[in-house]
Amino acid sequence: MKLASVLVGVITVAPTPAFAADDPPFQSRVYATREGLVGKNTANGHVITSHDHFVALPSRRGLSAKGGGDRSVQVCSDNGRCEYAPVWDVGPWNTHDDYWNPDRQEWGDLPHGTPQAQAAYYDEYNAKKDEFGRTVDNPAGIDLADGTFWDGLRLTNNAWVTVTFLWTGLSPGAGKAETLLNLRSGPGTDHAVVGLAAPYAVLPLECQTRGEQIGSTDRWDKLYGGQYVTHAYVTDQVEPPPC
Repeated sequence: MKLASVLVGVITVAPTPAFAADDPPFQSRVYATREGLVGKNTANGHVITSHDHFVALPSRRGLSAKGGGDRSVQVCSDNGRCEYAPVWDVGPWNTHDDYWNPDRQEWGDLPHGTPQAQAAYYDEYNAKKDEFGRTVDNPAGIDLADGTFWDGLRLTNNAWVTVTFLWTGLSPGAGKAETLLNLRSGPGTDHAVVGLAAPYAVLPLECQTRGEQIGSTDRWDKLYGGQYVTHAYVTDQVEPPPC
């Protein structure tokens, strides 16, 4: 998908309550691996394409429907790049390890936010085995589709990332990216592109400010993660508060 200088696509928005100071979305530092598997089906029936944009988490409790994004994450690498992406597959390693939930399905004796594979790899938890009895040979807690891995985060190798599970907190507005979208470091195209939003990803809109005139508006929406998108491409929105 070709990126425009401002964005590629439109955001449709459904109103939701604001982030509460005492109820931010849960965040965890986990090891990410590249999924690949072009041409295969994900757990929700999506056929994986070259440079696709989605993630996989090891429980269906985090899975969005095909073409949906009610379960979306923000994943950020140590190089400062981030991507908002929907969860469209189940894995790696396990299928009942919702480590982002305090009342996880299995492995309830592990710390909140620690994937079972990570504990198996580093601490010999469960005799180094996953739920299927396979020996865990990496600590992965998230898989990234190739586009998320290469284009969104610009990774060259598997790496530790910070994952924010957006549905676990409350947001002032939830935008849905309908195609690949550039994220900016500030309210204008003179600011750096600092990542991407995948098609169908839900984007938490934190507040709104003035910036470069784009089309008929100079309003820019600041996302929860600190990135900006122009309001010119945001529709059906209950406006977030001013920044």
